[in-house]
Amino acid sequence: MKQLLLLSSIVITNAIFSQGITLTSIDFANGGDTVRTSLATDNGNDYAATGAAYTWDFSMLTANSQKLRNFSPMTEAPLFVQFLFGFSAPNQYRASYFIESTDLPISQITSILPITIENIYQYSKVMTDSITSVGYSMKVTLNGSTVDLPIKSDTIETRYNLPLNYGDSHFSRGFSKIDFNPLYNAIWNQHRTRTTTVDGYGTLITPNGTFDVLRVKHDITETDSIYTELPFIGGTWIPLDLPLVHEYEWWANGEKLPVLKYTTNEVLGNEVVSAVEYRDQYLGLDAGIEELGIEMNMYPNPVKDVLHIQADLQVSQIDVTDQLGNIVSSQELIPADELFLDVSKLAAGTYIVNVYAGSIKATQLFVKQ
Repeated sequence: MKQLLLLSSIVITNAIFSQGITLTSIDFANGGDTVRTSLATDNGNDYAATGAAYTWDFSMLTANSQKLRNFSPMTEAPLFVQFLFGFSAPNQYRASYFIESTDLPISQITSILPITIENIYQYSKVMTDSITSVGYSMKVTLNGSTVDLPIKSDTIETRYNLPLNYGDSHFSRGFSKIDFNPLYNAIWNQHRTRTTTVDGYGTLITPNGTFDVLRVKHDITETDSIYTELPFIGGTWIPLDLPLVHEYEWWANGEKLPVLKYTTNEVLGNEVVSAVEYRDQYLGLDAGIEELGIEMNMYPNPVKDVLHIQADLQVSQIDVTDQLGNIVSSQELIPADELFLDVSKLAAGTYIVNVYAGSIKATQLFVKQ
């Protein structure tokens, strides 16, 4: 009988450990954390493959540039933001940190409205049972007049239900209403849905090491629209054209961000890689990369015709290369704060923009629709 009980105990114990690691709130970034990541080019890895006790080998990824991501505590937020998301806010809106966001469809909005939008931050709340997106803040300018605009999400989106284990799944909605009045008579409605599935566990190999991981997949739909007044038509809602987004994440204990993340957009029914990012160490200039040398904003992404690039340094050259490293477009000595690249003749797919300011280089991926 004792042998039978011992055998049963061993079987149960092995079954538990065979399900991979568990992720809790301490494995995610919080206010005051900084995390270094490298951005890379997809080299044909099967990012969609997954399963139980799986091994993913992404050791051949090559970094193009690096970022140091700052998860700023709410004590560093402006007072007008702390009123909505700080200590005095309702509990569900008391954010743990804010971080710069590049995920909003700003280019489509500013193509419809005569405004400039910059300094966009997302506010997140970290709890033992979930991580949520509680709102945004942004700076909006029209004809020299600027308004700092904080936005509470009317429906709070849950990005992660915690703890996370293999086989878990959840569905969440988010809704934010952004009213540009009185600066401009317009309203932006953002509707989001997120389906999250923990669809694998096992071993991940990256240029930064080998990790025990959970694989987490997010399918994200965003249906946005703008209300404004148009000549001869009057007040009307204008839908924005946004792709279905898939995020593939590999998480390890204590790493604060995914140790590897692939982001894809659906283009004509096919997934096209728009970003590859992995946790990394500082690579140094001897690796041919200078991190944080150029602050660059690129939009829209995906793009159909014209790609806009904003950089905080004087750009000396821009190259666009395909996935094989072939240069498909190049410009030199560009004396402008905002650059425009005509990509209308490029075939649909993923491309790399290399921006140079002297010896400093920044690289980003974009998707041509």
